[in-house]
Amino acid sequence: MKKLIVSCLTVGVFLNANAQNYWKKNAGKTAKVILTNSKTNEKMADKGTVKFEKFGQPKETDACIFVDPDFKYQKLIGIGGAITDASAETFYKMPKNKQKEILDAYFGKNGLGYTVVRTNMNSCDFSSDSYTYVEDNDMALKTFNVAHDEKYKIPLIKEAQKAIGKDFTFYFSPWSPPAWMKSNKSLYKGGRLENQYYQTWADYYIKFIKEYEKRGINIWGLTVQNEPMATQTWESCIYSAEEEGEFLKNNLGPTLWKNGYKDKKVMIWDHNRDLIYQRATTTLSDPETSKYAHGIGYHWYETWNNKTQLFDNLAETQRAFPDKFLAFTEGCKEQFKMSGIYDVSLGELYGKNMINDFNKGTALWTDWNILLDETGGPNHVGNFCFAPIIADTKTGDVHYTYEYYYVGHVSKYIKPNAQRIGSSSNRAALTSTTFMNENGQLVTVIMNDSENDIDTNLWIEGMAAKLSAPAHSIQTVIL
Repeated sequence: MKKLIVSCLTVGVFLNANAQNYWKKNAGKTAKVILTNSKTNEKMADKGTVKFEKFGQPKETDACIFVDPDFKYQKLIGIGGAITDASAETFYKMPKNKQKEILDAYFGKNGLGYTVVRTNMNSCDFSSDSYTYVEDNDMALKTFNVAHDEKYKIPLIKEAQKAIGKDFTFYFSPWSPPAWMKSNKSLYKGGRLENQYYQTWADYYIKFIKEYEKRGINIWGLTVQNEPMATQTWESCIYSAEEEGEFLKNNLGPTLWKNGYKDKKVMIWDHNRDLIYQRATTTLSDPETSKYAHGIGYHWYETWNNKTQLFDNLAETQRAFPDKFLAFTEGCKEQFKMSGIYDVSLGELYGKNMINDFNKGTALWTDWNILLDETGGPNHVGNFCFAPIIADTKTGDVHYTYEYYYVGHVSKYIKPNAQRIGSSSNRAALTSTTFMNENGQLVTVIMNDSENDIDTNLWIEGMAAKLSAPAHSIQTVIL
């Protein structure tokens, strides 16, 4: 058995297949430490190295993070964020040099290592206006046209694709079908897709995929419906678990396969953790439905006051459906205030969710808007929110929130196809996760969101490195 102790930082360690022999042969090896510390205002700072020394049985008084590479779990598909209309519009309002800075910050070789991009099909709340791609009552979809997206959204997606390269992973979600297809004849306030339009709506997805791929943007996947249990003042549409299953089994799934899109990764649910188990076990209970689904998407908005995250629901769902991947498809801090963009709690919200999501089986993690303006928008219904980067379109200034750095402690060092490794913490204040990259590099992320500094140990097979986990910090250690 091998064990590894880590602090509230991110730790990366190189291991071969026989970790026990590795550690016996490499006593005295050093690990690199990258730290973000709100107290000292350090952001992803290189803190040098720590040395592994012999360390036998830890005592209860020894704060430790234990890692055991013998236990391997899900592989990472990727980490990224959404390019919405709001993100793209804000991006193109900024000076050219700032546009390059923002692109590099996320997708460049020295950036956060984002490989995943999500976007909206038809408008969403983070659009300046409401729109669809067809004229009213066009059941044949002859008027289908994505010209609206060619002004801002498609150009920015293509810039991201170019910067990411071969690992580019792109998917989309609809917020609402056209109003004329719905029971309430509105894009807003829920309503249901009327039965007579099930096939027309399925054909709509195909049109969207073809138009985007015609422009050189490869579609990796899609979700059936964004937040299918939310009756919002903005674009929304309601499906019960049974209705989503029927649409997928009888219309969307067969239509994708018939058009040569069997490889497109279809994700069901795409809503909060609270109902994920009920939705998955109901929708996927029919094998004929399940065969069309690759993953189960979810959001974090059940986290009222950021205190009630239902992470165990993810683990239960993963156990029930080991052949489906879990995908975090959206999350953000709501109720934007420009005065709050430098609050470390923004980063800790992300750190807590990312680490726990991965530990419960998540394979894909997608933030919401990659960029918003000084109002927390644009948003056509006033639902203003935070984003990792805030761009002041009036002054041209670019602001990096703690969200940016906390996500970066994971996304910059843990690469696509990395495999999660067994790990645990013996202190509630220290939250951690560990992945092994394809090159054998072991990366452990540890966060301390408490008010107290904690000295801890990164422990593996009788060897440990002493680490300092300052209050309200996150770090990445790389060996």
